[in-house]
Amino acid sequence: MRPKNDGLDVSGGNGGSRSSGSPATTGVKSLPHGRQIQVRRVQRAAIVHVPNASGGALRESRGRSVTMKALAALLVGLSFLADSAAVAAPRSSMAIDVNSGEVLHAIAADELRHPASLTKMMTLYIVFGLIESGRLSLTDRITISAQAAAQPPSKLDLDVGEEISVGDAIRALVTKSANDIAVALAERVSGSEAAFARLMTKRAGEIGMSRTTFHNASGLPAAEQVTTARDMLTLAMRLQDDYPGQFKYFATHSFNHRGKVYRNHNTLLGRVEGVDGIKTGYIRASGFNVVTSLRRDGKSIVAVVFGGSTAGARNAQMKALLARVLPKAT
Repeated sequence: MRPKNDGLDVSGGNGGSRSSGSPATTGVKSLPHGRQIQVRRVQRAAIVHVPNASGGALRESRGRSVTMKALAALLVGLSFLADSAAVAAPRSSMAIDVNSGEVLHAIAADELRHPASLTKMMTLYIVFGLIESGRLSLTDRITISAQAAAQPPSKLDLDVGEEISVGDAIRALVTKSANDIAVALAERVSGSEAAFARLMTKRAGEIGMSRTTFHNASGLPAAEQVTTARDMLTLAMRLQDDYPGQFKYFATHSFNHRGKVYRNHNTLLGRVEGVDGIKTGYIRASGFNVVTSLRRDGKSIVAVVFGGSTAGARNAQMKALLARVLPKAT
């Protein structure tokens, strides 16, 4: 089962937008890859109060538009934005008509990408299989180890020795994209996260994800953990086909655990007609990712977007992609 990664959520976050006042725009600064940012000045009417030695305040002249300190902060901010643009995550996207198997859209669909919290789709694929085979029950209890508790956010932040049911663990991965719970599940299944990652990679190969390698159960940064847009849609369709009853978990809007409500990072749910899952993800190397399932008027589409600059930009790209390919679907 991202900066919702809703601390910094490095695995599966929504990201957000910041609002400001309305200072006057003075110009535009060009950045790499054609990006532009607007440079704004502080209103000339602003008054700055600086404490003096006697505890009073010295009023700065209204005729000065900005202090040297504010100017320095602005320049640092511009430098940061330029650096961020220069290391933008590579993009790829794909959409498939589930009914016919036809590829409706593909850009860099076979190029390697970091899955981030899309990884949790495979973690859940394995867990669903164990539930279907009777080797694992939704009521079974999972104990939080020191390794699980040490995972960075996004997480439920349970203490070492605390327990959670398998059913709640599934919901925690789908909604909160909880890294600590992903590790706890992995340890419950395979004894260690490393062993579980080997099982994930083996299972990926068996279902046709030929270019995917997993090194952890959460999607946290790992240089060797890679996949492709095509492989992730292969996994999405196998989740739908192999475990249709369990796939409904991906439509969960919120999850209540011990009185605290965790909302799903996938904000396309309930906002785009027909969307019924499935998973978002984010780490710096991947950008903002999302795999989406849409079923409308008898049509069924799975689509993926990698490399969004923000959660909002990723969602906008997915909405536009779905609108473009839906008329082509059967």
